[in-house]
Amino acid sequence: MSPLRTRTGPLRSVPRSRRAAVTAVAALLALCAPTAATGAPAADGRPHRPCVASRPPERGPARDVLRIAERAKAEMDLKSVILRVTVDGREVVTAALGESMTGVPAAPALHFRNGNIAISYMGTALLRLVDRGVVRLDDPVARWLPGLKDGDRITLRMLAASTTGLVDYVRLPEFQRAVVADPFRRWTADELVRLSTSKDRWYEPGTNWSYSHANFVLLGAALEKITDTRLDVLLRREVLGPLRLRETRNGFTPDVPAPVLHAFTSDRGTYEESTFWNPSWTTAPGAVETTDICDLARSAAGIGSGRLLSPSSYRELLDPGTVGLGHATEKCPAKVCLAQTEAAHDGLGVLVLGDWVSQHPLFFGYSASQNYLPSERLAIAVSTTDGPNAAAGHSAHTIARRIAAALAPAHPVPDFG
Repeated sequence: MSPLRTRTGPLRSVPRSRRAAVTAVAALLALCAPTAATGAPAADGRPHRPCVASRPPERGPARDVLRIAERAKAEMDLKSVILRVTVDGREVVTAALGESMTGVPAAPALHFRNGNIAISYMGTALLRLVDRGVVRLDDPVARWLPGLKDGDRITLRMLAASTTGLVDYVRLPEFQRAVVADPFRRWTADELVRLSTSKDRWYEPGTNWSYSHANFVLLGAALEKITDTRLDVLLRREVLGPLRLRETRNGFTPDVPAPVLHAFTSDRGTYEESTFWNPSWTTAPGAVETTDICDLARSAAGIGSGRLLSPSSYRELLDPGTVGLGHATEKCPAKVCLAQTEAAHDGLGVLVLGDWVSQHPLFFGYSASQNYLPSERLAIAVSTTDGPNAAAGHSAHTIARRIAAALAPAHPVPDFG
């Protein structure tokens, strides 16, 4: 079973002489214009371009990116690989390899689940409220969630930065058995929080770090109470709308809007379709989203640049005090309470991985990865689906790391968890 996750580290610029690879990418931009015509104007008056593949590149960085994806698809036994790379918002390459279903080619416009990428939207929405003086990060959540045990000791910062000590219900054997037995089951927020809070916490609030899906279920509930607004509406207003993520939307059912990228998994012992397995347990209701690869690249740049935030809130996004936390205890093993270092740590709903701001979700046959390098304004977005012999793990993020190594060799993406 595959939990959804994230992390991050300090953002440093490098000398001009070490930026040759990205300079080459920038020089290629004029040769990589999309083949599709501009679509009809959207509600904000700006044209909405359909998400289509760029012209097949014959040489240069765009061709290198495609070769990386082609090799990885074969090596990892992936059914599909969809990717988009941009510099300063301008397309370097957009491509789709493989199939959605047998005989149905993959395409950039296909929608897929974006998993915990939505928690980066929750983190940014929270910080926008901080910027407006509506709340403070260190406000106790008891004010909005009076029924939460120790809510007077747990702050909004702790929920968003994963330092509450709440057990991750996804790791509980009883939860795993239930999901495997009935992957179509709809889980309520109350059920999920009860699973977590019924167990002894891993550590005292604020003293350690561990990823728990319960943190973000609770953060979503708190954001709704703070703003008196349904979470999906709030995220659309505060993040999705301002970043023009027009193909990213919440779903209160397991449906995926057409056109659909279908997913398949061997997690239950046989290779079967998992496209419409219920993702209600993955995060807060209102943040269970689908997207396409063009939105994912735009999301990487919008969130990773801190475009919607004040400078002080952007600093909090990248390091809310997690660096230095993360150590094994009697209750929390090292693989759960992961060490948070300057090079790789959790921010507020994002991962800081070296000089990159990232996030990489995983959900039963779907894998995705969004990554942004602020110093070069380079965004890398990858989505994959599994073939019958694919190994478990973040295949999309593995491909994204390889692309990053080719395009920005001075800025490797460190492994983290």
